[in-house]
Amino acid sequence: MIEKDLILAQRDFTKLPSPAYILDTELLDLNMKVIDKVRKSTKAEIIVALKANAMWSIFPELKKHSDGATASSLAEARLVFDKFGFKTHTYAPVYDENEIDEILKCSSHITFNSLNQFNRYREKATKYGVSCGLRINPEYSTVETDLYNPCSRGSRLGILSEDLKDIPEGIEGLHFHALCESRPDDLQNTLNAVEERFGHLFGKIKWLNFGGGHLMTHKDYNEDKLIEILNRFNDKYPHLRLILEPGSAFTWDTGCLVATVQDIVTNGGVNTIMMNVSFACHMPDCLEMPYKPTILGMHDSGEGEKRWRMGGNSCLAGDFYGDWSFDNPEHEPKVGDRIVFRDMIHYTMVKTTMFNGVSHPEIGIYSPEEGYRTVRKFGYEDYRDRMS
Repeated sequence: MIEKDLILAQRDFTKLPSPAYILDTELLDLNMKVIDKVRKSTKAEIIVALKANAMWSIFPELKKHSDGATASSLAEARLVFDKFGFKTHTYAPVYDENEIDEILKCSSHITFNSLNQFNRYREKATKYGVSCGLRINPEYSTVETDLYNPCSRGSRLGILSEDLKDIPEGIEGLHFHALCESRPDDLQNTLNAVEERFGHLFGKIKWLNFGGGHLMTHKDYNEDKLIEILNRFNDKYPHLRLILEPGSAFTWDTGCLVATVQDIVTNGGVNTIMMNVSFACHMPDCLEMPYKPTILGMHDSGEGEKRWRMGGNSCLAGDFYGDWSFDNPEHEPKVGDRIVFRDMIHYTMVKTTMFNGVSHPEIGIYSPEEGYRTVRKFGYEDYRDRMS
């Protein structure tokens, strides 16, 4: 969104703390408008997936623009119950007997990954009045990165159509999750596969969960096409509650990780900017996915341009990424300069580590009206108390 570019261009990051994850309320508002458009134009329920962002200080705002929340663990279920103030939709690949009662107390819906798990806990779910579902594997996905593709044959996630001939008594819904930062065409093709393999069961269920990966707030996403797909499917199966649980979409491109240059290292012709943040600790998806983040004031290096690699502050040899060039080719970085990584609110804070005991970025919120406020700071005690 060009509008987001303009908003970020107005921010003076030299006056904001570093290292820090900073959510910008103006950017968040733009996302909420898109999500509300889809919610108001369809009968689908759009719920917040905590696995992408569990920043509970913004839950009051997310609650205004969603139809619930979804959890993948006891801790997430409790956080929804405590901070959203209602029961969650819950799915986990496996449930622990020591946790299942508390999970069910915090849940309105629960999805089981296998028939074994459902049979093991169905009586308890009935006791707590929780609506039960099964995760299905459509054996189709447009996700190209294997690490994020749950639909390969042999995957541990979901039940194959050949193993689900009928809906067991006590099951009210089906759940598939096959997308990752995907577009409407990906959803349509996935829906075709789900309908082909499991459509004969739709008449026996009350709800169908489309999972996550619907990146409707991306600048290149066609939300009108998503609305068309959802309404067409709803017209075909009007008895089904349709549920979408996007994770990234709610906080996509809503804030930055602000870092500071600590040193410049040049070895073997490679120029590395050493920062007070770490890819391994604070931006793990950059190394896992992998993907190259956007840095304000910099761009992907072209032929003949001076190249800069970004170096993290952990001892991991691979804690670096590159190459970038400055938009101003005459700029030479110096100690104390800010390096601002864009789109660092989703799948960052929820996946960070305190490896090496490196200083953990604080979490803050910026709004044009109120300025910056710190939400959470981390120190030695946080690292100490995670150890034994």
